[in-house]
Amino acid sequence: MTTGIAVMAKAPRAGACKTRLIPMLTPQQAALMGAAFLGDVMENLAAAARHRAIVPYVAFSPAGTEAAFSGIVPPGTRMLLADGALACPAGVAGFGRSLLHAVQGVLAHGHGSACVLNADSPNLPTSRLMEAARILARDEDRVVLGPAEDGGYYLLGMKQAHAGLFADIDWSTDRVAAQTRARAAALGLPVIELLPWYDVDEPATLRRLLRELGQPGRFAAPHTASCVARLGLSADEAEHSAIPTYAERDVGATLAGAVECP
Repeated sequence: MTTGIAVMAKAPRAGACKTRLIPMLTPQQAALMGAAFLGDVMENLAAAARHRAIVPYVAFSPAGTEAAFSGIVPPGTRMLLADGALACPAGVAGFGRSLLHAVQGVLAHGHGSACVLNADSPNLPTSRLMEAARILARDEDRVVLGPAEDGGYYLLGMKQAHAGLFADIDWSTDRVAAQTRARAAALGLPVIELLPWYDVDEPATLRRLLRELGQPGRFAAPHTASCVARLGLSADEAEHSAIPTYAERDVGATLAGAVECP
């Protein structure tokens, strides 16, 4: 009974990745940061897979952008298109279509359970991933929810592709996790929750990440730490009211060169 865990990832292209970090960072620098986050999330999954029956995937969009992930994710990584371009039940819209697409794709590979995982938490403790796989290895149908501190979730796991979990959800709001719990209750599915964590998708949470990189109890996030050093960011600057824009410190590196996979 393996658990397939699919990281929801956009192609790391300037102007289309981590855009809420702009103009604090330039579009290229924001894309470099997003690529580093993804490299760390994949390395974190690999660490969890050494202790649990976990198979990592990248659930990517848009279609035709597989080459954009070369040099960022480990060679041989399983890639799944998850752009939501599939038939969905009524009420499943927006990002929910992509999430359902990813879950269906993982389960189609014969795994006993599937999780969708964000690419915005590079320092997520590895134990959360291991715990999700452990819970889903039990026989009974259930949902595993990793709630995010902003009201969303960083992980959602299930043993079947329950489309109702993605129906009528106000995506990108602080109601996502609560609405998902309500959908699970309506389906008669027990929800087992992991400890909360945070997404790094805006200046305030980036400042927090800068302060917490390397602290015990968190994944070390080496790719992110390297990217932070390239961009000249520091934890000291995180204490100020604003981090300056680093337009004059453009690293000029390609995305593939910015993240070296293990």
